[in-house]
Amino acid sequence: MLAAEQGMFSQKWIEMCRRHELNVQVFEVEWGEACPVSAYAEALEADVEHLIKAVLVTHNETATGVLSDVSAVRKALDAAGHPALLLVDGVSSIASMDFRMDEWGVDLAITGSQKGFMLPAGLSILGITQKAISAMEQADLPRYYFDLREMMMHLASGGYPYTPIVGMLNGLKISTEMLLKEGLENVFTRHQRLAEGVRKAVRAWGLEMCAVRKEIYSDTVTAIVVPQGFNSTELVNHAANKYGVSFGGGLGKVAGKIFRIGHLGSLTDVMLLSGIAAAEMAMVDLGFPVSLGAGVSAAQEHYRNSAK
Repeated sequence: MLAAEQGMFSQKWIEMCRRHELNVQVFEVEWGEACPVSAYAEALEADVEHLIKAVLVTHNETATGVLSDVSAVRKALDAAGHPALLLVDGVSSIASMDFRMDEWGVDLAITGSQKGFMLPAGLSILGITQKAISAMEQADLPRYYFDLREMMMHLASGGYPYTPIVGMLNGLKISTEMLLKEGLENVFTRHQRLAEGVRKAVRAWGLEMCAVRKEIYSDTVTAIVVPQGFNSTELVNHAANKYGVSFGGGLGKVAGKIFRIGHLGSLTDVMLLSGIAAAEMAMVDLGFPVSLGAGVSAAQEHYRNSAK
């Protein structure tokens, strides 16, 4: 398998593969960088015996707020004439940012109910192609609960292999209807607009994003680097304890160095402004070199001038 470690969740995927005793070729990149497409391309070109069976891509690395180019990885596979499966973690991107399974030639994509689908955690949602199903029939990796063959066999007759989460499935029906009614292009545009307001607030604070380039900024989560000498975990705890607002902390290699503001799902300008204000107050409380009102004002200007 071919994978890149670029954040906590791509790292966990690699660790999961290794625990299943799979052979994973890993490219370690800076946390804040995207999937290294050129390195993937070189590895695929060099693999003339086609020993690589799957290529893993974390479309949106939730831990660092970084978006990777899935379509470019598909082009690298095609250019090398390589038959490996393209597997995509779309947990924090699908239903919030543009994702094109057929057009990008993705063989298996996974997401969850708790992000763009606006539901509690509890459902794993998968898209799978016939090519991946055929590969699954030949696979010998032990599995039981997550055996998709069992799922497909029961679904064919209207059944379910385990106790169905009826409430969650009904919720998924409603949330998908909401997304389709809004229109996916409108959903993606809304997320981009909300995200840009957060990014303008970060710049007004004089801080930097963990993502190292504009073109890889995530539209669902922004990871913000705290100034030297400050601890992001203390900031997250302070915001929760004093203001009752929960931010994401830094994970793994960026623990204590970043905090994260999520901006996906059922969210409005005003709701997001309250989060920006809470982050700003918490930073000022802790002596961060931030001016009270700077980030809120920058975001307000963006939302006010870009509202339809």
